[in-house]
Amino acid sequence: MKIRIGKKIIGEGKKTFIVAELSGNHNGSLLEAKKLIRYAKIAGADAVKLQTYKADTITLKSNKKDFRISKYSPWKKYKNFWNLYRKASTPWSWHKELFRVARKNKIEIFSSPFDESAVDFLEKLNCPAYKIASPEINHIPLLEKVAKTGKPIILSLGLADYYDLKLAIQTLRKNRCKKIAVLQCVTSYPAPLSEQNLQTINDIKKMGVLSGLSDHTIGNTSAITSVALGGSIVEKHFNLIKNVKTVDSFFSANLKSFRKLVRSIREAEKAKGVSSYKITSSAKKHLIGKRSIYISDNIQRGEKFSIKNIKIVRPNLGAHPKFFNKIIGKKSKYNLMAGTPFKIKYLK
Repeated sequence: MKIRIGKKIIGEGKKTFIVAELSGNHNGSLLEAKKLIRYAKIAGADAVKLQTYKADTITLKSNKKDFRISKYSPWKKYKNFWNLYRKASTPWSWHKELFRVARKNKIEIFSSPFDESAVDFLEKLNCPAYKIASPEINHIPLLEKVAKTGKPIILSLGLADYYDLKLAIQTLRKNRCKKIAVLQCVTSYPAPLSEQNLQTINDIKKMGVLSGLSDHTIGNTSAITSVALGGSIVEKHFNLIKNVKTVDSFFSANLKSFRKLVRSIREAEKAKGVSSYKITSSAKKHLIGKRSIYISDNIQRGEKFSIKNIKIVRPNLGAHPKFFNKIIGKKSKYNLMAGTPFKIKYLK
């Protein structure tokens, strides 16, 4: 199987498609974001990837317990999810310019949309492919939306077990998406080498999709090993050489010396692991980052559920998003406050 992203063909017999994930490393500066793209090209990346979301499209503006960041999180200073995502997001007003800069520098550019409105926005920019971030793999309406664009879709594991992966691939194929890649991933920052389980890369290919790695480790060992095991794509967070402190700089990659590269090769055995779809122990604490259904506006008993009063958001404490369309139009059994995780028992 082969897929095309821009002018790059990815698959067996082709060069590994190396993606520089920009995430929030622009630190709120458009100038810095453009520099990141130019440096990614100089570093040898085949593509840069953005993240397209707004704080309001990824969570609720709430300081309730459900929405507070754990005191053990590396992002604890932001207090709640909304503050973090507002800080880390790439303004939508920048996207057109960033796409222009990437194309001028002859480096591919695409993005991870985090809700359906982001897909509509990116389609206007002729985004050549879409990446579904690990916490979004259970966002079924989003998967249906990106599949219908006809573009290649890259899925990231990390917070996905085998059921999540099967459901995601079935959803994409049901909606006529045939070009799919799945990246092994550990959603922990930074991720430990001992949990990489890179042999999963070969197992993924048995599903009739391309495979690769979304790498959150420090160093090059995992990325190099993934290629040796047959991965076609490597994605890694990228920051500038000066290592300006940003929301993701503590685990993002800079240019590496040859000595570090050699050291990474010597450490390759540690990353070999086993084939596994289990969510790792260090990632489990981040399961709350998956989407679920929440009450987004106060609801009176007997009032119908609608897109105006329920929403698929983070965290993962409400009902599974697959129930969303079935809930619409049903009546509420109780008075419910905004910010309450939806439960099936609330249906009248």
